Amino acid sequence: MACSVVKPGSVNNCNMKAQLQITVLSAKLKENKKNWFGPSPYVEVAVDGQSKKTEKCNNTHSPKWKQPLTVIVTPFSKLIFRVWSHHTLKSDILLGSATLEVSETLKSNDMKISEVVQTLQLSTDGDQAEVIGDLSVCLDGMQVDPEMFASAEVNSCSDRDASPSIDGVEDKTTPNGRPVNGTASPLLSAGTSRPLRPPRPSRPPPPTPRRPASSPGLNEFFVWEQRVDQNGRVYFVDHVEKRTTWERPEPLPPGWERRVDPLGRIYFVDHITRTTTWQRPTMETMRNYEQWQHQRSQLQGQYDHVFHLTEKRTDSNGRVYFVHHPTRSTQWEDPRTQGLLNEKPLPEGWEMRFTVDGIPYFVDHNRRTTTYIDPRTGKSSLENGPQITYVRDFKAKVQYFRFWCQQLSMPQHIKITVSRKTLFEDSFQQIMSFNAQDLRRRLWIIFPGEEGLDYGGVAREWFFLVSHEVLNPMYCLFEYAGKDNYCLQINPASYINPDHLKYFRFIGRFIAMALFHGKFIDTGFSLPFYKRILNKPLGLKDLESIDPEFYNSLIWIKENNIEECGLEMYFSVDKEILGEITTHELKPDGSNIVVTEDNKEEYIRLVSEWRLSRGVEEQTQAFFEGFNEVLPQQYLQYFDAKELEVLLCGMQEIDLADWQRNTIYRHYARNSKQIMWFWQLVKEMDNEKRMRLLQFVTGTCRLPVGGFADLMGSNGPQKFCIEKVGKENWLPRSHTCFNRLDLPPYKSYEQLKEKLLFAIEETEGFGQE
Repeated sequence: MACSVVKPGSVNNCNMKAQLQITVLSAKLKENKKNWFGPSPYVEVAVDGQSKKTEKCNNTHSPKWKQPLTVIVTPFSKLIFRVWSHHTLKSDILLGSATLEVSETLKSNDMKISEVVQTLQLSTDGDQAEVIGDLSVCLDGMQVDPEMFASAEVNSCSDRDASPSIDGVEDKTTPNGRPVNGTASPLLSAGTSRPLRPPRPSRPPPPTPRRPASSPGLNEFFVWEQRVDQNGRVYFVDHVEKRTTWERPEPLPPGWERRVDPLGRIYFVDHITRTTTWQRPTMETMRNYEQWQHQRSQLQGQYDHVFHLTEKRTDSNGRVYFVHHPTRSTQWEDPRTQGLLNEKPLPEGWEMRFTVDGIPYFVDHNRRTTTYIDPRTGKSSLENGPQITYVRDFKAKVQYFRFWCQQLSMPQHIKITVSRKTLFEDSFQQIMSFNAQDLRRRLWIIFPGEEGLDYGGVAREWFFLVSHEVLNPMYCLFEYAGKDNYCLQINPASYINPDHLKYFRFIGRFIAMALFHGKFIDTGFSLPFYKRILNKPLGLKDLESIDPEFYNSLIWIKENNIEECGLEMYFSVDKEILGEITTHELKPDGSNIVVTEDNKEEYIRLVSEWRLSRGVEEQTQAFFEGFNEVLPQQYLQYFDAKELEVLLCGMQEIDLADWQRNTIYRHYARNSKQIMWFWQLVKEMDNEKRMRLLQFVTGTCRLPVGGFADLMGSNGPQKFCIEKVGKENWLPRSHTCFNRLDLPPYKSYEQLKEKLLFAIEETEGFGQE
């Protein structure tokens, strides 16, 4: 049995293994005139079957990473550095590679590697004479005994002479399992400036595993084996699950154990927290879990601060008020209530509003008229008042929806008792044990050991906390829509949890309950998911909000002649779930059907539908089964996707000063008259219209914790931007992936106001003309 590493930086006396930190600093690449914007390079470091990758740098010939990577090496390991150019719909292209012998570095640095900077020449694959640039790396953290090294070197040379090492095999594939292309395509994607090629499966699944008579394992349980196929490609065999994968398996984190239940299902035990999960833990999932726990503790702290430190009192006149002891402040409004309806409901289709002077008036949406006469009593709140124009706005839709929820409500209440330590499981068990119609009764949430009555505040806390629980990585139910998009979408790998469909049915009930009872949730969904809730069709444009890079690539294909460009595309795509790459055919025998100019519209439609669904049909169906049991979807038909987000997640108070402070301009200046008119209009807007404007430009009504300063775009932090684009007869357009508003140079304030309000109120989607 091989000895394990004893500590970072030291060499084990048995097999001389040690941790080596490799900091990839920068590179200088030869410019390619065919690629106007430059490649999007990243570096892969391969050694002894391990593979680590840096982040990519966008569109540059002089990338700078300064990113540390840690690998396990011996003094005789060979480090292989490959510089790739990332592409969206095309296989990543190998720009160049270089090798570095650890032994040579040790010899030239007195058997000690401590912050050694090396500049390596990058050559094209298979042609060492053609240099395409250089790569700078820093090595640190290794020291070897000279006598031990000399003795081991003799044995190592003998071993190498006797039989070649399988770790020395260099397969001609990309890190994603696709073959390396000889040359980079000069074609550029509109918006992303990257070569294009839709994903096509060019690597078969690994061979079927067969247990050998005796085979050494890769981890402490000896269930994995490394093999090489007939083409010299390394793959890995799991003898317990009887499956193969191209990805090298990671050992379990400390404190975890792998077990099998009586039904033969594999699960994992965390002996530190005494919990179990179906999902195999990795160092990455553990980091996500720790981040989620930190967010949860912060969320719980907010509720402890707000709800459990408030006292109800009565003044000398018998009026009830509330005291918040930490801030020593008082208020008349009960912080535990949230818009409860205490008055007799208005007739169907009616709504009550107030004038600027606080005088109530009534809107009849059936006849589209307004009146000061209360339809319930026949009394007028104001005689001979000014006529008020009928407007059906978002608030009117909400009132109408609340009326129908009240019509569906059931008498009395139901008690839901949950523990904070097992909140998700307790909530799941209790919600699924009720008849669906009982969930329309008033909720009475009980946390054992916490005395008090639920006047709405405890229920509100419960909705907030449970909605955050679905983010728990151990449940593997939802994932973020993108790296910098924190809206939720269904995780296609949720099937790893055997009960995932039951959980999605529960979440469907839970979300419908939040809408029905007028409570808010902590984390919102992607806009395409809201459109599914509303039964509205999805199309290519919906891709922009969740994957702008993929969207821009399809737009490029749509606007260019792919046959003249020589792109080789087929009606199939690759998909990677839990490290396994499989092929999805967009139509029968799609892997053999070439995409042409005549059928590319069909290809774009099919690949868009695939990207928006990603094989989560069963999960989506289970979600809507639970949803419709509580609240039929037709009751939401008057809302659009953005309005539904506000209804479910709430509306934040927008700070105008913070907005102005964190806005940048292109081809405009702060004192340009159009900019001054823009801010004048925003200042005149109420918070609802400001929210609609924010949605129009950024795709969501929700702001990060840090406000406008922390707005995120598709490539990282991206402030709100206003750019001069178009002619004065154009409508404003938005680019949600860049948080950018294209504002034409209008001639007057009235023209700007008319065009902008029309754009945000009357149009739907992410880019309008």
